[in-house]
Amino acid sequence: MPAQSEHPPIRTYKPRRGRITARQARTLDARHPRLLPADAPIDLAALFGDLPVICEIGFGTGVTTALMARDRPDLAFLAIDVHTPGVGDLVARIDEDGLTNLCVIEGDAIAVLRDCIDAGALAGVRSFFPDPWPKARHHKRRLVQHERIQLIASRVRAGGTWDLATDWAPYAEHIEAQMALEPQWQGGCVPRPDWRPVTHYESLGLEQGRAIRDFRYVRTQVPHTTI
Repeated sequence: MPAQSEHPPIRTYKPRRGRITARQARTLDARHPRLLPADAPIDLAALFGDLPVICEIGFGTGVTTALMARDRPDLAFLAIDVHTPGVGDLVARIDEDGLTNLCVIEGDAIAVLRDCIDAGALAGVRSFFPDPWPKARHHKRRLVQHERIQLIASRVRAGGTWDLATDWAPYAEHIEAQMALEPQWQGGCVPRPDWRPVTHYESLGLEQGRAIRDFRYVRTQVPHTTI
């Protein structure tokens, strides 16, 4: 009897289509050295030397990612998103801003973390305004879920951080409830950090009168499940 195929993984994002500009197309077609494949092991030391590496899960247009990389040359940034136009924009900004501490991946961040990054390799993770998946039947797609929390904990070294932000009040409550169950992380709601630029999605939320909530969690010494 032939083996049954595995169910496809549950996505934490909505596939989006967008028009590719000529600037983005030139960047993507050039096979830029800072645009990494999504299906190969990543040697962070070879890319960034001794710099602590922050992984950003979902960066949208990439404007704020480039600003953070420019403002913190003492940190390295690995930015992952599935939206092709945003990837093209961010890679173009690497050249325009002369950034040497930023690499970009077009792909599913969960798969990249699972398959391409070594355990304990990251100094931190940032997830700003992830999709809140407001419908109850879609809550399993939220980034902040037990299995994904465990995976991220396994890739962040002890003392590392996970910074999140959301403009969706029910998702903020969900983040607090889920993270409270995970001994690998300690922290909670914090004042908006001054190093975090206002994102496109944040500005839309503010225009609509939604409150922004920031969270910071620190990776503890509690052993993680092997993933």
